[in-house]
Amino acid sequence: MGIVVLLPLMVLIALAVRLTSRGPILYTQERVGRDRRRGPRQGKRSREKALDIGRRGHDSGGEVFTMYKFRSMSTPVKGSPSREVWACPADHRITPVGSVLRAYRLDELPQLFNVLRGEMNVVGPRPEQPAIFEELREQVERYPDRQIVLPGITGWAQVNHSYDQSLDDVRRKVEFDLEYIRRRSPSEDLRIMLRTLPVMVGRKGSL
Repeated sequence: MGIVVLLPLMVLIALAVRLTSRGPILYTQERVGRDRRRGPRQGKRSREKALDIGRRGHDSGGEVFTMYKFRSMSTPVKGSPSREVWACPADHRITPVGSVLRAYRLDELPQLFNVLRGEMNVVGPRPEQPAIFEELREQVERYPDRQIVLPGITGWAQVNHSYDQSLDDVRRKVEFDLEYIRRRSPSEDLRIMLRTLPVMVGRKGSL
């Protein structure tokens, strides 16, 4: 329903991204999703997929999936070095259209398709890049405990805290995420979704 209602807006955003900067409309990136080995039984296929992480000789901390966003940054020059880093609101790579999309969290709308694919929920802890996840689970206590549920487009941490700029920010967000997991329910999800609207309009917090 959300995709149908928001499709005209997403088409306009896609045109704006295409016409104002060179590169693809969508930005895709691998993120770490739910660790189904830590939660309730999800059926044979899900268990086999989780166990395959171990057979490859590397534990990613959860099922790695491709997350979709509207591209808000300039495309890197071909051949330039790249590494997984946190983006910040003042990042020089952000395009003029991208700054508006990020300010109102509109770049996150394509993640509704991740929800449709069963890789994310509307509400849940935000998924992290695999390399950054590896660092954080070694530095932040109970960081992997977030993976017991599906990641979300918005969450309790995102409506209560700004963008990550330090490990202390990450630790605070983990506290919010674990608090959400302890008390999650349909009514709690609805409350967080309603609180997300003023975050988007008022450009507060982070998604």
